[in-house]
Amino acid sequence: MLHSTLTTLNAVSLILETLREEGIAASELLAGSGIEEADLIRPDPRITTAQEARVCANALALRETFGLQLGQRMHVSAYGLLGYAMLLSDTLGAALELALRYPALLGTLFDLRLEVRGDVAWLLATQYHSRPELAVFNAELCLGSLKVICDDLLGRPLPLLQACFAHPAPTYSKRYRRNFPCPVRFEALQHGFAFAAHMLEQPLPLADRLTHRIMAERCRQQNSEFSGRQAWLGRIRQYLAEHLANPPGLEGLARQMNCSARSLRRHLHDMGSSYQQLLDALRFERAKVLLVEQQWPVQQVAEALGYSETASFRHAFIRWSGVAPSQYRT
Repeated sequence: MLHSTLTTLNAVSLILETLREEGIAASELLAGSGIEEADLIRPDPRITTAQEARVCANALALRETFGLQLGQRMHVSAYGLLGYAMLLSDTLGAALELALRYPALLGTLFDLRLEVRGDVAWLLATQYHSRPELAVFNAELCLGSLKVICDDLLGRPLPLLQACFAHPAPTYSKRYRRNFPCPVRFEALQHGFAFAAHMLEQPLPLADRLTHRIMAERCRQQNSEFSGRQAWLGRIRQYLAEHLANPPGLEGLARQMNCSARSLRRHLHDMGSSYQQLLDALRFERAKVLLVEQQWPVQQVAEALGYSETASFRHAFIRWSGVAPSQYRT
């Protein structure tokens, strides 16, 4: 199933900042994402998770351990209003419950939950919702950033009892101990880490009940708005996905969404996207399935995606992936 929701530019900005320190140009990391460097200074930066995934894939191609490296730099301050509200919570448990209540603001690609089993608490990440080739990267990033968030909230490292990952041990598995100073197990049933349950009752040093209530309400409002925009974007993507062989164009799509073409263009721009970017992303996702999983001839794939000429599809595919369709298949 096609899955792309809205998220912020926080992770992308951090990726660029991290690798810029090593002399890697932003243009190399943003290639194929539809994100421009000018977008990084917009007052309401919103992109799709598909765009973010493309930047992550570009970074991962340069360094296989980048998920662990990025996870160590995703501090609670990267989460805006939600991060501030978490810092002001009474206890670690209250802060984590707040975050899990608003996954849209947390920007997670997993279903997160907190389980207490006797005197042990588990923070678990299941049901991954993104590109399979980025599954290990995103698991490392997710658990790594959650550990850093807990450390930030407490003002000191959260002692871990165990960390588990569902994927097999990578070649750099010893590197995990830097992020997770505890026994690390691979090929587990799910991703997660464990700590003493009594830590959930640990008071937070920056707790402020009055300001917390104000910020928690603002998080609720922002989550409602964010979720509504995600649902609207989901409807657009679903309609386009069903009409890839005969795309409706901006005017036709606007009619389906009961708005003017001008309003549709403006709303998409506000979310960091455009009609052509959405169409290209969907075509690319579908092309990969038809080429690799179903082994369709290139000409047939071009026709299924609404291209009147195979050459036009080839040029577009090279722009999306960096290689020709036949090369990508092999």
